[in-house]
Amino acid sequence: MLVIVLIAVLAGCTATARPAPATGPSDDPGALIEGRTALLARDGPYRDPDQVERSRGRDAAQLLLAQPDNVTDLDAAFGRLGYTAAHGVDSATGRRYSMYSTSPTAEPAWGVVLIDRSAPLRFVLEVPHPGFDTNTDKIGVALYHLVPGSVLLVAGAHRAAADGAADVAHNDKSMFNVLATEFAKGGLKQIQLHGFADNNLPDAQVVVSTGAGRAIPLARDLANGLQGAGLVVCRAWAAKCGRLEGTTNVQGKAADEIGAQFVHLEMGWAVRGDPQRRDVVVHAIAGCL
Repeated sequence: MLVIVLIAVLAGCTATARPAPATGPSDDPGALIEGRTALLARDGPYRDPDQVERSRGRDAAQLLLAQPDNVTDLDAAFGRLGYTAAHGVDSATGRRYSMYSTSPTAEPAWGVVLIDRSAPLRFVLEVPHPGFDTNTDKIGVALYHLVPGSVLLVAGAHRAAADGAADVAHNDKSMFNVLATEFAKGGLKQIQLHGFADNNLPDAQVVVSTGAGRAIPLARDLANGLQGAGLVVCRAWAAKCGRLEGTTNVQGKAADEIGAQFVHLEMGWAVRGDPQRRDVVVHAIAGCL
């Protein structure tokens, strides 16, 4: 592992240290997210927000960007949307967090917003297909642990639920899209995590793209960092990547329209199914962020 991390440093990214354990009362929001993912099913509940709810979602996201420490008002803003608030110290990092979540077994099933409170907000780590793109929730949680000042945005339903309406990466009316778009408008960079079957692109382990947008320094840095960590990377702006470029991704389209930074990251099963390779990917990405 040391050699791999050093190679990533030479590729232009920074090695990341493992989180220090908590020293006081704490809990594990990451484990809660993974437990929720295990409950998702193709025939599970989901509905889109209505117009009023989308407006309230925009208000909640804007409040988080403008007043991230205003916990009282944030609890009320997300509470009006049916989210349950939780606050504490993450046992994996020792850092304070806030989490807003809806039930995974009842409508509206809009998912989780997990906020690191140890640093100014910088990144949104997005998991649009939990339970379908297997282990992307684990990768998202691990990245969240390594990137202070991040928001982990996890969809609340299997992508096939509600006749496919729960596929939030292709549904611009979802609450996931409302929040992601407002975060992008506020200047937060987006890293969206996906998975593909190895036989769909047997010559690569990871695909890095910007969706509908042009190549940006963040995408180039991530591709170089992943390659430096020993992974075979397909760069969508330079090659065809088996139709895994995310060009129809609605968060990517929204980011392109407003000039925000968005990276669409596809990982093969050989990466997602192997804990050691997941660890390599997570540390390589975090080192670039």
